[in-house]
Amino acid sequence: MASSSTNTRFIESLDSKYKTTVDRVLESRRGDSDDEDQEALFAELEAELENADSASLRDGGVKEMQAQLEKVQTMQQTGYGLYREITDEKEVIRTSANEPRCVIHFFHGDFKRCEIMDKHLASLAPKYFSTIFIRVFVENVPWLVQRLDIRVLPCVMCFVGGVSTDKIVGFEALGNTDEFQTATLELRLKQNGSLATPPKPNTSQTYTTATTRTQTRLRGQRGGDDDSDLDL
Repeated sequence: MASSSTNTRFIESLDSKYKTTVDRVLESRRGDSDDEDQEALFAELEAELENADSASLRDGGVKEMQAQLEKVQTMQQTGYGLYREITDEKEVIRTSANEPRCVIHFFHGDFKRCEIMDKHLASLAPKYFSTIFIRVFVENVPWLVQRLDIRVLPCVMCFVGGVSTDKIVGFEALGNTDEFQTATLELRLKQNGSLATPPKPNTSQTYTTATTRTQTRLRGQRGGDDDSDLDL
């Protein structure tokens, strides 16, 4: 596997104009685009680099850029930059233990707030190539649910270096509203170390966080607006 820190620095070092084209190239390689479409996008990127204001980008050449893109593509194939579901409990354990940074959403399809959390995590995953983002259906991982004392959904567990660093239970720490912004979750993940090198924040954005209290009882109803109880 390619070094995640190397490729993260590569992606984030690009000027936003070039990064947009890089993202389009990567999306074409991940999707169903044919070779001609991919070649056209790469030609566009090559032209942009040849006219770049940065001497380092021009002197580095397209070959280096292509090599780095191939590394990033390899990372995508192994889960980086994607928000994916894992159904095997042993694979979940291996992933949380072996990846430098891992964010796991324990979800149930009947719970409205799990769908909301899915939306926010799916939007963050492509921005942070050094973090693995996954979701697991609680009924597929009974041992983990018991081991991590997961009683309320949604529940997001964060691991850095194989060690649990944070447990986000429900939306209480995210403003206690279904309308919380992705930036609020992003900040929380940055604070607990799950996001290695986050993008520069929008200075006009207002962030809110709250301290998560330990859940001592089950609460809420399935499909309701409140955090939902887990009854396996």
